[in-house]
Amino acid sequence: MRVILLYLSYDGTDFCGWQKQEHEKQKEKVRTVQEVLERALEIIHKQKVSVQGSGRTDSGVHARYQAATFISPIDSIPVENYVSAINSSLPPDVRIQSASIAPEGFNARYSAVSRTYRYFISCSKTPFAHQMRYIWSLRRFPDIAVLNEMAASLHGELDCACFCASGDESLSTCRYIYHAGFFMEGETLVFEISANAFLWKMVRSIVGTLIDYEQKGYGCKEFIRLLETKDRSRAGQTAPSAGLFLWHVSFSGNRVHP
Repeated sequence: MRVILLYLSYDGTDFCGWQKQEHEKQKEKVRTVQEVLERALEIIHKQKVSVQGSGRTDSGVHARYQAATFISPIDSIPVENYVSAINSSLPPDVRIQSASIAPEGFNARYSAVSRTYRYFISCSKTPFAHQMRYIWSLRRFPDIAVLNEMAASLHGELDCACFCASGDESLSTCRYIYHAGFFMEGETLVFEISANAFLWKMVRSIVGTLIDYEQKGYGCKEFIRLLETKDRSRAGQTAPSAGLFLWHVSFSGNRVHP
């Protein structure tokens, strides 16, 4: 028995998020990344294998490097062979990038120290067709200095209740944010944020709020006031899922709750 750590990428457009769902509770069968991956592992191992992901990306959200662990009942498979073996049984919108042996007790969710997301916004009035599945088409150039002034407030231990979607089942709305900020890549505006963990739709709520506040002429004072109120109704829109990527998961350093 070995713990196998996978890093995988996926195009989330045609998935109802990472986490598998109980079909008897659904009117129609839904497609999830976790279920597709577990099905591929079952083909290899000839038995059901449960997978634990580092984060539950929402419907339509992508991943560059999602981390996942599973316990392999077979010790004879060289770990480097898992990449090609699993990919051969996966659809083209999910790809295993690497596989390695992890220590006993290691878990992609509970051993993760930080998760980093990137959100991509096209500022061009006419983005290319192939970009549309992976961006929010804003069609204007916002003031990056103002955006970064507000984003600088997102640091340290914060109560993020104002960015929490209705229905989130987290025991606490407090999260530790390591950094957050915007930068340009050509005509694409990129927002990057790293934290110990995230609330449901938290990143998209942050992006939508920052863009809305900048457009309304608000600045750092108004944004800090929003954080203090913890009132979701005072925040902005939830940005579309298409622009969001789980960019990296780190297991090094000291883990901060939860």
